[in-house]
Amino acid sequence: MKKIKLVFVSLFAILIIAELAILISGKTFLNKVFVMTILKGRFGPGIDELEKFPSREIKNGTPQVWPISKNFGLLQVSKESIKKCEDYKTVSFLVIKNDSIVFEKYWENYSYKSFSNSFSMAKSFVGALIGIALKEGKIKSLDEPIGNYIPEFNQGQKSKILIKHLLSMSSGLDFNETYNNPFAWPSESYYGADVNELTLKANTKSESGKTWIYKGGDTQLLGMILKKTTGKNVADYASEKLWEVLGAEYPAFWSLDEKGMEKVSCCWYTNARDFARIAKLYMQYGNWNGQQIIDTNYIQQSLSFAPLKKRDGAENDQYGYQWWMMKYKRHEIFYCRGILGQYIFAIPDEKMIVVRLGHKRAKKIGDELPKDIFVYLDAALQLK
Repeated sequence: MKKIKLVFVSLFAILIIAELAILISGKTFLNKVFVMTILKGRFGPGIDELEKFPSREIKNGTPQVWPISKNFGLLQVSKESIKKCEDYKTVSFLVIKNDSIVFEKYWENYSYKSFSNSFSMAKSFVGALIGIALKEGKIKSLDEPIGNYIPEFNQGQKSKILIKHLLSMSSGLDFNETYNNPFAWPSESYYGADVNELTLKANTKSESGKTWIYKGGDTQLLGMILKKTTGKNVADYASEKLWEVLGAEYPAFWSLDEKGMEKVSCCWYTNARDFARIAKLYMQYGNWNGQQIIDTNYIQQSLSFAPLKKRDGAENDQYGYQWWMMKYKRHEIFYCRGILGQYIFAIPDEKMIVVRLGHKRAKKIGDELPKDIFVYLDAALQLK
Protein backbone atom coordinates (compact mmCIF):
# COMPACT_ATOMS: atom_id res chain seq x y z
CA MET A 1 0.00 0.00 0.00
CA LYS A 2 2.86 2.38 0.87
CA LYS A 3 4.51 1.65 -2.48
CA ILE A 4 1.31 2.47 -4.37
CA LYS A 5 0.94 5.69 -2.40
CA LEU A 6 4.57 6.59 -3.16
CA VAL A 7 3.98 6.04 -6.87
CA PHE A 8 0.96 8.33 -6.89
CA VAL A 9 2.77 11.02 -4.89
CA SER A 10 5.73 10.80 -7.28
CA LEU A 11 3.50 11.09 -10.34
CA PHE A 12 1.68 14.03 -8.82
CA ALA A 13 5.00 15.74 -8.07
CA ILE A 14 6.18 15.17 -11.64
CA LEU A 15 2.95 16.67 -13.01
CA ILE A 16 3.32 19.72 -10.75
CA ILE A 17 6.92 20.25 -11.84
CA ALA A 18 5.99 19.79 -15.50
CA GLU A 19 3.15 22.29 -15.21
CA LEU A 20 5.42 24.83 -13.54
CA ALA A 21 7.93 24.38 -16.35
CA ILE A 22 5.16 24.93 -18.91
CA LEU A 23 3.98 28.09 -17.15
CA ILE A 24 7.51 29.48 -16.88
CA SER A 25 8.25 28.74 -20.54
CA GLY A 26 4.97 30.28 -21.68
CA LYS A 27 4.22 27.15 -23.74
CA THR A 28 0.79 26.67 -22.21
CA PHE A 29 -0.47 25.08 -25.44
CA LEU A 30 1.35 21.92 -24.28
CA ASN A 31 -1.50 21.33 -21.83
CA LYS A 32 -3.86 21.08 -24.79
CA VAL A 33 -1.43 18.77 -26.56
CA PHE A 34 -1.41 16.48 -23.53
CA VAL A 35 -5.20 16.42 -23.15
CA MET A 36 -5.96 15.97 -26.86
CA THR A 37 -3.27 13.41 -27.65
CA ILE A 38 -1.58 11.52 -24.82
CA LEU A 39 -4.74 11.18 -22.74
CA LYS A 40 -6.51 9.84 -25.83
CA GLY A 41 -3.81 7.27 -26.46
CA ARG A 42 -2.16 8.84 -29.49
CA PHE A 43 0.79 11.09 -30.30
CA GLY A 44 -0.72 13.58 -32.72
CA PRO A 45 -3.93 15.25 -33.93
CA GLY A 46 -7.00 13.43 -35.23
CA ILE A 47 -9.23 13.93 -38.24
CA ASP A 48 -12.39 14.68 -36.21
CA GLU A 49 -11.41 17.70 -34.13
CA LEU A 50 -13.60 20.38 -35.67
CA GLU A 51 -15.49 20.89 -32.41
CA LYS A 52 -12.26 21.11 -30.39
CA PHE A 53 -11.33 24.51 -31.84
CA PRO A 54 -13.19 27.66 -32.84
CA SER A 55 -13.91 27.75 -36.57
CA ARG A 56 -15.29 29.99 -39.30
CA GLU A 57 -17.82 28.78 -41.83
CA ILE A 58 -16.88 28.73 -45.51
CA LYS A 59 -20.34 29.23 -46.97
CA ASN A 60 -21.45 27.40 -50.07
CA GLY A 61 -23.83 28.60 -52.76
CA THR A 62 -26.11 26.66 -55.09
CA PRO A 63 -24.93 23.03 -54.99
CA GLN A 64 -23.60 21.45 -58.18
CA VAL A 65 -23.96 17.74 -57.41
CA TRP A 66 -21.51 15.26 -58.93
CA PRO A 67 -23.39 12.93 -61.31
CA ILE A 68 -23.23 9.18 -60.71
CA SER A 69 -21.56 7.35 -63.59
CA LYS A 70 -23.50 4.73 -65.55
CA ASN A 71 -20.56 2.44 -64.66
CA PHE A 72 -21.01 2.94 -60.92
CA GLY A 73 -21.24 -0.49 -59.33
CA LEU A 74 -20.04 -2.20 -62.51
CA LEU A 75 -16.40 -1.25 -62.09
CA GLN A 76 -14.90 -2.58 -58.86
CA VAL A 77 -11.68 -2.20 -56.90
CA SER A 78 -10.02 -5.53 -56.06
CA LYS A 79 -10.43 -7.04 -52.61
CA GLU A 80 -6.66 -6.86 -52.18
CA SER A 81 -6.68 -3.09 -52.77
CA ILE A 82 -9.61 -2.61 -50.41
CA LYS A 83 -7.72 -4.56 -47.74
CA LYS A 84 -4.69 -2.30 -48.19
CA CYS A 85 -6.93 0.76 -47.85
CA GLU A 86 -8.29 -0.67 -44.62
CA ASP A 87 -4.79 -1.37 -43.33
CA TYR A 88 -4.17 2.38 -43.45
CA LYS A 89 -7.47 3.09 -41.65
CA THR A 90 -9.13 4.73 -44.62
CA VAL A 91 -12.52 6.32 -43.94
CA SER A 92 -13.33 7.68 -47.43
CA PHE A 93 -12.27 6.57 -50.90
CA LEU A 94 -13.79 8.35 -53.89
CA VAL A 95 -13.00 8.10 -57.60
CA ILE A 96 -14.43 10.52 -60.14
CA LYS A 97 -13.90 9.96 -63.88
CA ASN A 98 -15.18 12.20 -66.67
CA ASP A 99 -16.83 14.36 -64.00
CA SER A 100 -18.94 11.47 -62.67
CA ILE A 101 -18.56 9.30 -59.58
CA VAL A 102 -17.46 5.79 -60.61
CA PHE A 103 -16.52 4.44 -57.18
CA GLU A 104 -17.22 5.50 -53.61
CA LYS A 105 -16.68 3.64 -50.35
CA TYR A 106 -16.78 4.69 -46.70
CA TRP A 107 -15.78 3.07 -43.42
CA GLU A 108 -16.39 3.74 -39.69
CA ASN A 109 -19.85 5.24 -40.18
CA TYR A 110 -18.48 7.98 -42.45
CA SER A 111 -20.49 8.99 -45.50
CA TYR A 112 -20.43 11.49 -48.35
CA LYS A 113 -21.71 14.05 -45.83
CA SER A 114 -19.01 13.44 -43.21
CA PHE A 115 -16.60 16.26 -42.43
CA SER A 116 -12.92 15.48 -41.98
CA ASN A 117 -9.76 17.50 -41.42
CA SER A 118 -7.79 18.35 -44.55
CA PHE A 119 -4.55 18.95 -42.65
CA SER A 120 -2.01 20.19 -45.21
CA MET A 121 -4.30 19.73 -48.20
CA ALA A 122 -5.54 23.18 -47.16
CA LYS A 123 -2.30 24.62 -48.53
CA SER A 124 -3.48 23.98 -52.08
CA PHE A 125 -6.71 25.86 -51.34
CA VAL A 126 -4.61 28.78 -50.09
CA GLY A 127 -2.60 28.61 -53.32
CA ALA A 128 -5.86 28.91 -55.25
CA LEU A 129 -6.92 31.94 -53.21
CA ILE A 130 -3.60 33.64 -53.92
CA GLY A 131 -4.22 33.02 -57.63
CA ILE A 132 -7.67 34.58 -57.35
CA ALA A 133 -6.33 37.63 -55.49
CA LEU A 134 -3.64 37.99 -58.16
CA LYS A 135 -6.22 37.89 -60.96
CA GLU A 136 -8.33 40.49 -59.16
CA GLY A 137 -5.33 42.81 -58.81
CA LYS A 138 -5.41 42.71 -55.02
CA ILE A 139 -1.90 41.26 -55.23
CA LYS A 140 0.10 43.10 -57.89
CA SER A 141 2.75 40.48 -58.62
CA LEU A 142 4.20 37.26 -57.26
CA ASP A 143 7.57 39.02 -57.42
CA GLU A 144 6.51 41.51 -54.76
CA PRO A 145 8.41 41.41 -51.45
CA ILE A 146 6.14 40.14 -48.72
CA GLY A 147 7.29 43.13 -46.67
CA ASN A 148 4.88 45.19 -48.80
CA TYR A 149 2.10 43.56 -46.78
CA ILE A 150 3.81 42.34 -43.60
CA PRO A 151 5.92 45.15 -42.04
CA GLU A 152 7.97 42.71 -39.95
CA PHE A 153 9.60 41.58 -43.20
CA ASN A 154 10.93 44.96 -44.31
CA GLN A 155 14.45 44.62 -42.92
CA GLY A 156 17.55 42.55 -43.64
CA GLN A 157 17.41 39.18 -45.33
CA LYS A 158 13.67 38.94 -44.66
CA SER A 159 13.07 41.89 -47.02
CA LYS A 160 14.23 39.70 -49.92
CA ILE A 161 11.46 37.14 -49.48
CA LEU A 162 8.96 37.35 -52.34
CA ILE A 163 5.41 36.05 -52.53
CA LYS A 164 6.49 33.36 -55.00
CA HIS A 165 9.04 32.15 -52.44
CA LEU A 166 6.22 31.46 -50.00
CA LEU A 167 4.21 29.69 -52.68
CA SER A 168 7.14 27.43 -53.54
CA MET A 169 8.24 26.84 -49.93
CA SER A 170 11.58 28.55 -50.44
CA SER A 171 11.40 31.45 -47.97
CA GLY A 172 14.59 30.43 -46.18
CA LEU A 173 12.80 30.91 -42.84
CA ASP A 174 13.37 28.48 -40.00
CA PHE A 175 9.99 27.11 -38.93
CA ASN A 176 11.31 23.81 -37.57
CA GLU A 177 8.84 21.66 -39.51
CA THR A 178 9.23 18.65 -37.22
CA TYR A 179 6.15 16.53 -36.55
CA ASN A 180 7.35 14.46 -33.61
CA ASN A 181 8.44 17.48 -31.58
CA PRO A 182 5.68 19.10 -29.45
CA PHE A 183 7.72 22.33 -29.28
CA ALA A 184 8.05 22.70 -33.08
CA TRP A 185 6.04 25.04 -35.31
CA PRO A 186 3.44 22.48 -36.52
CA SER A 187 2.41 21.56 -32.98
CA GLU A 188 2.23 25.09 -31.61
CA SER A 189 0.46 26.40 -34.73
CA TYR A 190 -2.19 23.70 -34.34
CA TYR A 191 -2.72 23.84 -30.56
CA GLY A 192 -1.45 27.33 -29.73
CA ALA A 193 -3.28 30.60 -29.15
CA ASP A 194 -1.82 32.91 -31.82
CA VAL A 195 -0.56 31.36 -35.05
CA ASN A 196 0.40 34.69 -36.65
CA GLU A 197 2.50 35.79 -33.68
CA LEU A 198 4.24 32.42 -33.71
CA THR A 199 4.91 32.65 -37.44
CA LEU A 200 6.37 36.15 -37.23
CA LYS A 201 9.00 34.92 -34.76
CA ALA A 202 10.75 32.82 -37.41
CA ASN A 203 14.36 33.72 -38.16
CA THR A 204 16.08 33.55 -41.52
CA LYS A 205 18.03 30.34 -41.93
CA SER A 206 19.12 30.53 -45.58
CA GLU A 207 18.80 32.68 -48.69
CA SER A 208 15.27 32.84 -50.05
CA GLY A 209 14.36 31.50 -53.48
CA LYS A 210 17.08 28.86 -53.54
CA THR A 211 16.08 25.74 -51.58
CA TRP A 212 12.77 23.95 -51.32
CA ILE A 213 12.04 23.00 -47.71
CA TYR A 214 8.44 22.11 -46.94
CA LYS A 215 7.04 24.21 -44.08
CA GLY A 216 3.62 25.36 -43.00
CA GLY A 217 4.82 28.76 -41.84
CA ASP A 218 5.27 29.87 -45.46
CA THR A 219 1.58 29.13 -46.09
CA GLN A 220 0.51 30.95 -42.92
CA LEU A 221 2.29 34.05 -44.21
CA LEU A 222 0.29 33.71 -47.44
CA GLY A 223 -2.85 33.71 -45.30
CA MET A 224 -1.74 36.92 -43.62
CA ILE A 225 -1.18 38.49 -47.04
CA LEU A 226 -4.64 37.39 -48.20
CA LYS A 227 -6.28 38.98 -45.17
CA LYS A 228 -4.31 42.21 -45.70
CA THR A 229 -4.96 42.52 -49.44
CA THR A 230 -8.62 41.47 -49.50
CA GLY A 231 -9.70 43.15 -46.28
CA LYS A 232 -11.58 39.99 -45.38
CA ASN A 233 -11.13 36.96 -43.20
CA VAL A 234 -9.57 34.21 -45.29
CA ALA A 235 -12.58 31.92 -44.85
CA ASP A 236 -14.96 34.66 -45.99
CA TYR A 237 -12.85 35.29 -49.08
CA ALA A 238 -12.77 31.54 -49.74
CA SER A 239 -16.57 31.42 -49.45
CA GLU A 240 -17.18 34.23 -51.91
CA LYS A 241 -14.50 33.50 -54.48
CA LEU A 242 -14.08 29.73 -54.34
CA TRP A 243 -16.61 27.61 -52.43
CA GLU A 244 -19.76 29.30 -53.73
CA VAL A 245 -18.42 29.36 -57.29
CA LEU A 246 -17.37 25.69 -57.24
CA GLY A 247 -20.87 24.61 -56.28
CA ALA A 248 -19.91 22.83 -53.08
CA GLU A 249 -22.77 20.71 -51.74
CA TYR A 250 -22.03 21.68 -48.15
CA PRO A 251 -20.42 24.57 -46.31
CA ALA A 252 -16.89 23.91 -45.10
CA PHE A 253 -15.19 25.10 -41.92
CA TRP A 254 -11.74 26.49 -41.23
CA SER A 255 -10.30 26.09 -37.73
CA LEU A 256 -9.18 29.28 -36.00
CA ASP A 257 -6.68 30.15 -33.32
CA GLU A 258 -7.80 31.99 -30.19
CA LYS A 259 -7.29 35.35 -31.95
CA GLY A 260 -9.73 34.46 -34.72
CA MET A 261 -7.14 33.81 -37.45
CA GLU A 262 -7.53 30.84 -39.77
CA LYS A 263 -4.84 28.19 -39.37
CA VAL A 264 -4.42 28.24 -43.11
CA SER A 265 -1.67 25.64 -43.42
CA CYS A 266 -4.20 23.04 -42.31
CA CYS A 267 -7.63 22.47 -40.85
CA TRP A 268 -10.12 22.96 -43.71
CA TYR A 269 -13.00 20.61 -42.89
CA THR A 270 -15.26 19.21 -45.59
CA ASN A 271 -16.24 15.90 -47.20
CA ALA A 272 -14.65 13.77 -49.92
CA ARG A 273 -16.97 14.90 -52.72
CA ASP A 274 -16.43 18.58 -52.04
CA PHE A 275 -12.67 18.18 -51.58
CA ALA A 276 -12.55 16.87 -55.16
CA ARG A 277 -13.66 20.21 -56.59
CA ILE A 278 -10.26 21.84 -56.19
CA ALA A 279 -8.70 19.17 -58.41
CA LYS A 280 -11.32 19.70 -61.11
CA LEU A 281 -10.70 23.47 -61.03
CA TYR A 282 -6.97 22.96 -61.61
CA MET A 283 -7.52 20.26 -64.24
CA GLN A 284 -9.58 22.87 -66.09
CA TYR A 285 -6.77 25.45 -65.74
CA GLY A 286 -8.76 27.71 -63.43
CA ASN A 287 -12.00 27.69 -65.43
CA TRP A 288 -15.32 26.66 -63.89
CA ASN A 289 -18.43 26.50 -66.05
CA GLY A 290 -17.02 29.10 -68.42
CA GLN A 291 -15.85 31.47 -65.67
CA GLN A 292 -12.09 31.98 -65.46
CA ILE A 293 -11.55 32.06 -61.70
CA ILE A 294 -7.75 31.81 -61.77
CA ASP A 295 -5.52 32.77 -64.69
CA THR A 296 -4.27 29.83 -66.74
CA ASN A 297 -0.69 31.04 -66.46
CA TYR A 298 -0.85 30.90 -62.67
CA ILE A 299 -2.22 27.35 -62.79
CA GLN A 300 0.60 26.32 -65.12
CA GLN A 301 3.19 27.81 -62.75
CA SER A 302 1.52 26.12 -59.79
CA LEU A 303 1.72 22.72 -61.49
CA SER A 304 5.33 23.08 -62.65
CA PHE A 305 8.35 22.16 -60.56
CA ALA A 306 9.66 25.34 -58.95
CA PRO A 307 13.28 25.90 -60.11
CA LEU A 308 14.83 25.11 -56.73
CA LYS A 309 17.24 22.71 -55.11
CA LYS A 310 16.27 20.21 -52.46
CA ARG A 311 18.22 19.96 -49.22
CA ASP A 312 20.48 17.29 -50.69
CA GLY A 313 21.36 19.49 -53.65
CA ALA A 314 19.21 17.62 -56.15
CA GLU A 315 16.71 19.44 -58.36
CA ASN A 316 13.23 19.92 -56.96
CA ASP A 317 11.07 17.24 -58.57
CA GLN A 318 8.05 17.28 -56.26
CA TYR A 319 6.61 20.73 -55.64
CA GLY A 320 5.17 23.76 -57.43
CA TYR A 321 3.03 26.48 -55.88
CA GLN A 322 1.38 24.73 -52.91
CA TRP A 323 0.85 21.56 -54.99
CA TRP A 324 2.71 18.26 -55.11
CA MET A 325 3.53 16.53 -58.39
CA MET A 326 4.71 13.09 -59.42
CA LYS A 327 4.82 10.65 -62.33
CA TYR A 328 3.45 7.15 -61.83
CA LYS A 329 2.93 4.44 -64.43
CA ARG A 330 3.37 7.02 -67.20
CA HIS A 331 0.69 9.26 -65.67
CA GLU A 332 1.52 12.86 -64.78
CA ILE A 333 -0.21 13.48 -61.46
CA PHE A 334 -0.65 16.52 -59.26
CA TYR A 335 -2.05 16.30 -55.78
CA CYS A 336 -2.65 17.70 -52.29
CA ARG A 337 -1.65 15.77 -49.23
CA GLY A 338 -2.06 15.84 -45.44
CA ILE A 339 -0.16 14.37 -42.52
CA LEU A 340 -2.53 11.45 -41.83
CA GLY A 341 -2.84 10.35 -45.44
CA GLN A 342 -5.32 12.93 -46.73
CA TYR A 343 -5.01 13.04 -50.52
CA ILE A 344 -6.67 14.64 -53.53
CA PHE A 345 -5.08 13.25 -56.72
CA ALA A 346 -5.67 14.63 -60.20
CA ILE A 347 -4.78 12.33 -63.11
CA PRO A 348 -5.49 14.54 -66.13
CA ASP A 349 -4.82 12.01 -68.92
CA GLU A 350 -7.44 9.71 -67.36
CA LYS A 351 -9.79 12.61 -66.55
CA MET A 352 -9.78 11.17 -63.06
CA ILE A 353 -9.88 12.59 -59.52
CA VAL A 354 -9.17 10.44 -56.47
CA VAL A 355 -9.87 11.46 -52.87
CA ARG A 356 -8.68 9.43 -49.91
CA LEU A 357 -9.29 10.42 -46.27
CA GLY A 358 -8.28 8.49 -43.20
CA HIS A 359 -6.37 8.11 -39.95
CA LYS A 360 -3.00 6.76 -41.05
CA ARG A 361 -0.21 7.38 -43.54
CA ALA A 362 2.74 5.20 -44.43
CA LYS A 363 6.05 6.09 -42.83
CA LYS A 364 8.58 7.97 -44.93
CA ILE A 365 12.14 9.20 -44.69
CA GLY A 366 13.09 12.72 -45.71
CA ASP A 367 11.52 13.81 -48.99
CA GLU A 368 10.50 10.34 -50.16
CA LEU A 369 6.88 9.71 -51.08
CA PRO A 370 4.68 7.97 -48.49
CA LYS A 371 4.13 4.47 -49.89
CA ASP A 372 0.40 4.47 -49.26
CA ILE A 373 0.10 6.91 -52.17
CA PHE A 374 0.61 4.01 -54.55
CA VAL A 375 -2.08 1.93 -52.82
CA TYR A 376 -4.75 4.52 -53.67
CA LEU A 377 -3.48 5.21 -57.17
CA ASP A 378 -3.32 1.52 -58.00
CA ALA A 379 -6.85 1.07 -56.69
CA ALA A 380 -8.21 3.97 -58.73
CA LEU A 381 -6.44 2.97 -61.94
CA GLN A 382 -8.24 -0.37 -61.84
CA LEU A 383 -11.39 1.62 -62.71
CA LYS A 384 -10.22 2.87 -66.10
